[in-house]
Amino acid sequence: MNEMIRIDNVSYEYRTQAESYLYDRAVDGVTANIMQGEFVVILGRNGSGKSTLARLLNALLIPVEGAIYVDGMDTKDGELTWHIRKNVGLVFQNPDNQIVSTTVEEDVAFGPENLGLPQEIIRERVDASLKLVDMMDYAQHSPHMLSGGQKQRIAIAGILAMEPKCIVLDEATSMLDPQGRKDVMSILHKLNKEKGITIVLITHHMSEATYADRAIIMQEGRILLEGTPRSIFERIETVRSAGLDVPKITDLADRLKKRGFSINGLPITRSEMVSALKNIIKYKDVTPFVKKRQQINLNNSSHAKDIITVKDLNYVYMPGTTYEKEALKNINLSIKEGEIFGIIGHTGSGKSTLVQHFNGILKPTSGNIEVDGQPITGKNLKELRKKVGLIFQYPEQQLFEETVYKDITFGLQRMNFSEAEIKERVLQVIDLLDLSPELLDKSPFELSGGQKRRVAIAGVLIMKPKVLVLDEPTAGLDPSGSREVFNILTELNKKEGTTIVLISHSMDDIAEYCHRVAVMNNGELVMCDTVENVFLKSEQISTMGLDIPQITELFNTLAQDINGLPQPVLTVESAVEVLDNLINQTGGGSL
Repeated sequence: MNEMIRIDNVSYEYRTQAESYLYDRAVDGVTANIMQGEFVVILGRNGSGKSTLARLLNALLIPVEGAIYVDGMDTKDGELTWHIRKNVGLVFQNPDNQIVSTTVEEDVAFGPENLGLPQEIIRERVDASLKLVDMMDYAQHSPHMLSGGQKQRIAIAGILAMEPKCIVLDEATSMLDPQGRKDVMSILHKLNKEKGITIVLITHHMSEATYADRAIIMQEGRILLEGTPRSIFERIETVRSAGLDVPKITDLADRLKKRGFSINGLPITRSEMVSALKNIIKYKDVTPFVKKRQQINLNNSSHAKDIITVKDLNYVYMPGTTYEKEALKNINLSIKEGEIFGIIGHTGSGKSTLVQHFNGILKPTSGNIEVDGQPITGKNLKELRKKVGLIFQYPEQQLFEETVYKDITFGLQRMNFSEAEIKERVLQVIDLLDLSPELLDKSPFELSGGQKRRVAIAGVLIMKPKVLVLDEPTAGLDPSGSREVFNILTELNKKEGTTIVLISHSMDDIAEYCHRVAVMNNGELVMCDTVENVFLKSEQISTMGLDIPQITELFNTLAQDINGLPQPVLTVESAVEVLDNLINQTGGGSL
């Protein structure tokens, strides 16, 4: 294979606005080669230098030390910039950063038009790219009227239409629903295998890395590990020390190993784990060996009062215009006080539209909503928003003040609280969120991505809402950052009794943290039940562009050959308990 990208001892520094104009070295002495036709995954914590490296690869940034060569062209040569970007297409994490046109098809055509291609070729490429990302039906829509996940598909289609030799994707699947992620990964592998396009994928989804040719882990601007996904994930402790995780399958195998089972290597895919388990579970029917599991009410909320009640809710965007869209259709729903309530659904199913009714950001076209026994009206919005705090998909975009302290206290300053009480609440909330008091006088825009997210959450929590609504709160966060957010939410739920409403595309997070879950599909509420009962209906869920937790999928596959397995098993912890008992009961002992 020919060399597509050569990274030769590259460093890059950002100039900050801090005292004496310090320089933050985001990439520090990185050397690597990427071959033409290779599929490379780059992993690392937020702030590890991944996104900076991505921008260096297509000359959006220029190294301060070292050099990068793209298909033999030095990115420092300004005369070659156009040719470099023609060869390396970059898909950003936030699609709003690269959407420029008024309709979807115009946006996808923007790149090919700038390449000077004939109109008939542009038409063919736009149609083909939109079909690949399943957005053909939205060709005449305004991109800015679409959901975050739909925008991401458009951004990917715009790069695909340029047919570059190499595509770099910076967390480009973070806003997609499970089926959307699968579709994009399938597209990338097809482009890689059939057309020989080099793929460089930056991701926090460990499962996306398992089928790559090579994985690179970055830490503090340097390469920590490099090798095949298998060789990387077998070094579990090193991976976790870098703030990352391993696939759920590998985590399960590792935990079984620590319980005394002899494991020869670690499975990294579901098929490998199924083969390993079938070798040690000697029976085709394990019904006699399976202990009946008790259904546990995680927060005793089944008899709690309803904190949010939705009755016959309908909502239409831009009624009477060509962009009219019926986003919610006859929604009836109740959320109980003190529960963690999940909302799932494919991209554009109405999830975000629904929760924006809970604190009056949107007003129903028809129907009613009650919060804490009171109907939402224009007169009580101020009181309502004290009770219901809403954190958007990108919480850091809610920041706007000069200092962290001013941003956190913005709401309280307008509610006639004394300065002493405001300071007391600030200290409470930063302690809860593990924010250093030293950050209070800094600009929020100087903080890291994770710190910005905490500050944004602090600005809502300081209002002490009864209900906290979060729309994809961990999108774009590394595994360690995601765990920190969920630790905060579960502590709030247990200690303060805060009701948590959580929109997520991660079925594993829903399974691990939520008590009940609502399933949205094309603006309709099609299911609302306990997490266990919802994920039992895996076939119905799959028809709606969704998925089930990885461990549940493992047990479903295993159940095709072994009768009597408990269903559903949702988490790694539950799987360890079930398999440990089952393997010991059936006389197994090695994997």
